[in-house]
Amino acid sequence: MQIADLKPENMSNFFIFFCFIILVLGNLAHVSSEDELGIYELKKGDFSIKVTNFGARIVSVILPDKNGKLADVVLGYDTVKEYMNDTRHFGAIVGRVANRISGAQFTLNGTLYKLDANGGSGAYTIHGGKNGFSQVIWKVKKHETNGPSPFITLSYHSADGEEGFPGAVLASITYTLSEPYKLSVTMKAKALNKTTPVNLAQHSYWNLGGHDSGDILSDELQMFASHITAVDKKLIPTGEIVSVKETPYDFLLPQVIKTPIKELPNGSKGYDINYVINGYESKKMKPVAVVYNKKSGRVMKLSSNAPGVQLYTGNNINNVKGKGGYIYQAYAALCLETQGFPDSVNRPNFPSQIVTPGKTYEHYMLHTFSTKKD
Repeated sequence: MQIADLKPENMSNFFIFFCFIILVLGNLAHVSSEDELGIYELKKGDFSIKVTNFGARIVSVILPDKNGKLADVVLGYDTVKEYMNDTRHFGAIVGRVANRISGAQFTLNGTLYKLDANGGSGAYTIHGGKNGFSQVIWKVKKHETNGPSPFITLSYHSADGEEGFPGAVLASITYTLSEPYKLSVTMKAKALNKTTPVNLAQHSYWNLGGHDSGDILSDELQMFASHITAVDKKLIPTGEIVSVKETPYDFLLPQVIKTPIKELPNGSKGYDINYVINGYESKKMKPVAVVYNKKSGRVMKLSSNAPGVQLYTGNNINNVKGKGGYIYQAYAALCLETQGFPDSVNRPNFPSQIVTPGKTYEHYMLHTFSTKKD
């Protein structure tokens, strides 16, 4: 039908159709602007971070050393596009369920859920699947660059069935700077219509000497955790919770990482294990770890309300081109990913990660930075 052939009785239908097209195009433009990829800064004096809404990632953390010299202390890339091709989850929020799920499946309320088997050559699901929370665009809800407490809040609606998980989930992440040199991370996720597991983790790679300063093997580490969740050769928990006493996993007293790392069993190249935080049964904030880089004098104290923390020493980093063209190698950084225990959905003796409809998962982290001189 041509415009010239329109009869009066057809004009109203044409007008309605025309208005519908305009409305759709307007909504598409709105979605496009909200979902635009970008980098957002939070700044408080000489302390600043940058965040991208791709994966709700921290892309830089700028801190002074003991002499006031500034450096970026997290690994990463120069552009958002590079993060889109990243397989190491640099700075990302990982989920819907962080870490490993054995067999890439679990049973909940009598129903078997099969997930994306993206790890261990199909042996397990890791960090929520190939297209988990680290690989999606988050919406920026609020952002204040400066002020008493600069912050950014991002949100993501995870659909029912995404990567195999049941139910829709509305997740939000807030990064906040406060004095003196504090970075807090608030992770929340509300189950909207079905019971589902949720276990989010913040996956920044820390090198307090600076992202381009070499390895972290000479850093001093203390962990407030007297037990770990034992794992098999594929790093899947066996269900046992074992003491770290008189093992290379014992960081109850501060020690440099390079000393015990040489003693790890089964030919392990480095740490990639969940520590059971002392007092893990409590949902209150508790000390998790302290990292000290002697050369720069920078100290990071971490606390959280989570029951566990994954210590990963960047064992599998190999010739990764990072910021400014610097090439990252093994042990270029360490991760301290507070979390629920890995494979909890298949381990009834582990703390539950199950969230029922209308309830909200809440996970908090507080990083407190300082410096000290010899």
